[in-house]
Amino acid sequence: MTHSIAEIAAALGADFAGDGALVIRRAAEPPQAGPDDLALAMHPKYADGLAQGQARAALLWAGADWQALGLQAAVFAPRGRLAMAGLSRMLDPGPQIAPGIHPMTVIHPEAQIGDGAAIGPFVTIGAGARIGARARIAAHVSIGPGARIGEEAMILEGARIGARVTIGARFICQPGAVIGADGFSFVTPEKSGVEEIRETLGQREEIRAQSWTRIHSLGAVTIGDDVEIGANACVDRGTIRDTRIGSGTKLDNLVHIGHNVEVGEDCLLCGQVGIAGSARIGNRVVLAGQCGVNDNIFVGDDVICGGATKVFTNAPAGRVLLGYPAVKMETHIEMQKALRRLPRMAAKLAEIEKVIQKS
Repeated sequence: MTHSIAEIAAALGADFAGDGALVIRRAAEPPQAGPDDLALAMHPKYADGLAQGQARAALLWAGADWQALGLQAAVFAPRGRLAMAGLSRMLDPGPQIAPGIHPMTVIHPEAQIGDGAAIGPFVTIGAGARIGARARIAAHVSIGPGARIGEEAMILEGARIGARVTIGARFICQPGAVIGADGFSFVTPEKSGVEEIRETLGQREEIRAQSWTRIHSLGAVTIGDDVEIGANACVDRGTIRDTRIGSGTKLDNLVHIGHNVEVGEDCLLCGQVGIAGSARIGNRVVLAGQCGVNDNIFVGDDVICGGATKVFTNAPAGRVLLGYPAVKMETHIEMQKALRRLPRMAAKLAEIEKVIQKS
């Protein structure tokens, strides 16, 4: 797959200079770029790397002197990472799934497959499932009875889509994800130790034997358009109502969405985020890696949580949070500054105590 500099600039909506007919095959970091590569140097700090490589063309920051950098052509990117998104889309051929339905796939007679779908080997599709037009489904995927998958979906190897799950258009699912497994919901015949601790915040009258009775998940999962689910992520079905993920939301690898959770639109949930059952997440929320959200609370629109933040109470819209438990980021920074001062304060206090004891 090759593209000319002029074609790349047109696709990115960017300006170019130099030889627009110059053809490139790949993208590369500047020091490793060869003659047929487009070197990615969208900031002046990467300029020195161009001299170490052999690139004839580069993706540069706006206003860069491309000729002084020894290039034959350049594409200018006012916003580098946005240009990266367009360029990577151009250069990514996607999974190699042959058109049509592989003969080693098992599709229930009552399932419906949309026009132009490409379905790889060892895929199973249950009764009443509907697969949208131009969907691409890689090997070893299973899609449960009654599931609905929108058009132009891409579901990669080993993903599991449960019964009655509804997914919108242009869905991307990475290998090993599980959507629509039962929720983790259990109850004891008597009040459990967990319930008692929640009420008393730590006090227990007695410790006694208890056994867990399973609450089955009668709901499903509903996912909007343009959603991406990372590798080995899990989205549990709801107990009665559906677990929901809004359009445009992206889940990283190993994210876990518990039963009955509602996630809004255009959220970004990074690796190892866990959201406990019945929590509600607003629109455009960003949860960095290893964030945790308690059950039955609300996180407002546009909240941003730094890495490993643990949210135990409702978070107002627009709040930036950090820490365990979560507090406003500026508060957390001040707390950490104070924590670092504690050893010196303890030493001074010990000196004062000695003086007092001698007096």
